[in-house]
Amino acid sequence: MAYLLRLLILLMVGGIILTAGVALGWWEVGFGHIQLAIVTFIYTIFAQAFVMFYFIGVARLMNNVYSVLNTKTNLGELFDDPPEDLEPYKKKTIKFVQDSDRCKRQTIPWTMLMLVLGSIAFLLGGAHDTGLVSKVIHSGVVYGFMVAMMIGFFRQWYYLKVSHVALRKVKGLFEIPDGQM
Repeated sequence: MAYLLRLLILLMVGGIILTAGVALGWWEVGFGHIQLAIVTFIYTIFAQAFVMFYFIGVARLMNNVYSVLNTKTNLGELFDDPPEDLEPYKKKTIKFVQDSDRCKRQTIPWTMLMLVLGSIAFLLGGAHDTGLVSKVIHSGVVYGFMVAMMIGFFRQWYYLKVSHVALRKVKGLFEIPDGQM
């Protein structure tokens, strides 16, 4: 799943770069930058929603596993034959909980900033097209969006790996099938 999400955000960055390049006159494609911006920003919302919910889901899974180990209820969800001593599992699981919470905290604010700045840039583009705001205002917000997107992209790229590894380890520890969360 992390590889699919990496592909999604890579395509998102490519779409934004293409849109900016067309707007700046670097490339000529069959569409104007306004048409590209509509499709690219809808795709950006889609990709960022997937990434955000992946991090939320991984953190939720890790917290649920840790909760089951602490309360000692529903141990059958994790073990076929629950062991007497759960301390080694708790020690490993608390590390997974901390990693997944850190991943969520390090990526979701950038995701939200991308979506907010992108929405504002999109709306200001329409306002510029109708003559309500100057090109400088629209361009400034677009550049701010692009900076937030690049910082968020690299954070998401790194923390997708961290979450993927933690997810693999917890699934291996409790022998959870790959297709199950």
